[in-house]
Amino acid sequence: MDIPASNFTALAEGQAYLNRTSPNPSDLAKTAAKEFEAVFLTQVMEEMLKTVPLGDMGGGFAEETWRSFLARAYADQLVEQGTTGIAASVENSISAYRAAMRG
Repeated sequence: MDIPASNFTALAEGQAYLNRTSPNPSDLAKTAAKEFEAVFLTQVMEEMLKTVPLGDMGGGFAEETWRSFLARAYADQLVEQGTTGIAASVENSISAYRAAMRG
């Protein structure tokens, strides 16, 4: 059975396209690790903010919503500073898992 050369050319062109457009696995691991850290720190910040007294004017749905946005903003800043080491640890774990899966 003869396979036309055009099929191989199309396959090579498709693979080249995927190589150009597919994200680097290391970049994906870093992004996932940072997002994990942000979600975790948001939860920590929300629990911390619950301990802050509301005062006479506090409370209600609007403040609850505002506090969740504030918690995420604090968490995002901590992630950008990279001072907790959570994202680095998660990224290393993802990389080790990927290496173990390759054999």
